[in-house]
Amino acid sequence: MQIDKLRGKELDQLCEAVLSLKDKDEAYRFFDDLCTINEIQSLAQRLEVARMLREGNTYHKIETQTGASTATISRVKRCLNYGNDTYAMVLERVHQSDDGGEDKE
Repeated sequence: MQIDKLRGKELDQLCEAVLSLKDKDEAYRFFDDLCTINEIQSLAQRLEVARMLREGNTYHKIETQTGASTATISRVKRCLNYGNDTYAMVLERVHQSDDGGEDKE
């Protein structure tokens, strides 16, 4: 994994902080304090690009609807195809949560 190069006390602390959030309101407040508006928008945009790619949307449609660059779309697609499968995992969990399915554990 690419992130292995960054592993350490600080990244562990960030991961633990995210895992400690109890609900969406806490997440909103945490990310508001932690990130700039542009950073938050970029993260949210990448997740939406992943969702749209999984649904089979074209680059043009994704670019038009999200404003993402083709470089961003390509990077997300590469992660979907060759990454750690976490986009698929979290999108499935969010979908289950939206449908009243299993809890996010």
